[in-house]
Parts: sequence; structure tokens; C-alpha cells
Amino acid sequence: MKFPKVYSLQEIANLLRCEFVGDPYFEVFGMNEIHVVTAGDIVFVDHPKYYDKALQSAATIVLINKKVACPEGKALLISEDPFRDFNTLTKHFKPFEQSSVSIPASAKIGEGTVIQPNAFVGNHVVIGKNCLIHANVAIYDNTIIGDNVIIHAGTVLGADAFYYKKRPDGYDQLLSGGRVVIANNVGIGALCTIDKGVTGDTIIGEGTKIDNQVHVGHDTVIGKKCLIASQTGIAGCVIIEDEVTIWGQVGTTSGITIGTKAVIMGQTGVTKSVEGGKSYFGTPIEESREKLKQLANIKKIPEILNKLK
Repeated sequence: MKFPKVYSLQEIANLLRCEFVGDPYFEVFGMNEIHVVTAGDIVFVDHPKYYDKALQSAATIVLINKKVACPEGKALLISEDPFRDFNTLTKHFKPFEQSSVSIPASAKIGEGTVIQPNAFVGNHVVIGKNCLIHANVAIYDNTIIGDNVIIHAGTVLGADAFYYKKRPDGYDQLLSGGRVVIANNVGIGALCTIDKGVTGDTIIGEGTKIDNQVHVGHDTVIGKKCLIASQTGIAGCVIIEDEVTIWGQVGTTSGITIGTKAVIMGQTGVTKSVEGGKSYFGTPIEESREKLKQLANIKKIPEILNKLK
């Protein structure tokens, strides 16, 4: 998430009411999660296990809960609770905007686009030309949709990320200030849920087709011309490269990459990154040919045991 203007380190520290380490005029351009940070971004860290990763990341401002040695060319914001203060920044720069109409004046709808009854379009949404939005679709604020997109009934674009911190009295949610971005010629089935990024974008690439009842987690990037079948659950921060096929009831862990033109067979658990151009099956995931050989050999065990008697 980029801020509407460049802020100084001092201004951000004043907003959070926290100490800082670095030049008071150090420039702050935005805030992001660690996997998408760039120079000028704030990243937060609240566990010693991840200090080095945050300090050595591309982010140049680290919101941290301990005063540590500051790497050259970077600045620190010292907070008692970085998770809480990251939420403070999200609420300040991307506050919730109430809407009392189905399509607000701030939304931009392209020529030839049809929006069926009972659909909701949020604030600052952009929908391209010749789209078809079926009944009861909910499109949250700031979503971007390209041309020639079809979205079937009951789908939700832009719900919050499933991202929580456990506290003694329950769970605190990390607020989501990102977007969903849908490219041209995408088809999305009925009752799908595509969560927005925490601070960045959840992206569906051009020409990708998604079946009914598919979930896509926050900050996931799906490439061009992918096919994703029903009841697939894709976790947050996943990269699915171009022309990947995912069959029904597949589930993935977060933070992995599925390579170009990979095929994931039905009911597979994608527990790790896999390279492209191959077919995969099973839990834990393996190349399908090897996995099917293993299953065939398992069936032979009773026969082998009988011969040993």
C-alpha cells in the first residue's frame, strides 16, 4: 500500500506515538507485508525469530518491538506492539467507508457492462467494458476488474484476509487495506470468495477461469490462462504461474509457488512449491506417476504377505 504522499519518519512516529531510530526526515512511501515490500515501505516484526528477515528485507523502515542495531540506509520505529500499530496505520490510510447504495458515485463502470439485481459494488471500484456481474455478487471497495469478465451469482471479491494474532483474551485480526485485481477475460463461478491483500493485491491473471465454490486467499497471485476447478482452497501469498490446471478439492499451504503449466490432480494437498510442466497428485504432494505407482504397490502387499506364509 502506497501512501497518498511521502511522509517523514517523524510524522509516522508521531502518528503512532512511538520512538524512532534514524533521520527524522527519512522518507516513508508506504507499508507492506514482508513478501512484497520495496524501498520506502514499512514492514512490521514482533518476534525475535524474524528480526533478521525484516531488517534485511527490501523495506527501509522496520516497525519493531525492540531497539536493535539499525542497518545502514534504514530506519526503525520502536513500538510496544507492532501488530497493533500496523493496524493503526491501515485504519489511518485506508479507513472503512460506509455505503448506503448498491453502486456508489465513486465506482467506475465500463461501457456495455451489465450488473444484475442485488449485486453490490463498493466505493472506488473500477469495472471494465462488457462485463457481466450476476445477482448477489459483492464487490468490496477498491476492487479493479478488467474487460469481458463474467462473475457468477453469490461470489465475494475483497473480503478480509484470514490473518490473526493470538492474544491471552482471544484473537486480533490484522486489518486488510489491499485490493483484488481481476484482469481481462477472467471467468469466476458462483459462490467463490477472493480475499483482498493485507496491504498489496490479490491478482487473477488474464484469461483465467475459476469454477464454482473456489477460495483464493489474501495476496495470492494467479497467472494467465489457469483453470481452477470446484472446491479448491488456495491459501494466502501463493504464486500460481501461467497455464496451471488445478482440479477439484485441491488445497494448498501458504507461501508456495506452483510452476507454469503444472497440473494438480483432484484432492491433492499442495504442501510445498512444485515446478512447472509436470502432473502432481496426493498428500503430501508428489509427481502423479510416482504416486500412482506407490498406490499400486500398496495394493500388492496382501498378495506378497500371503506368499510369505
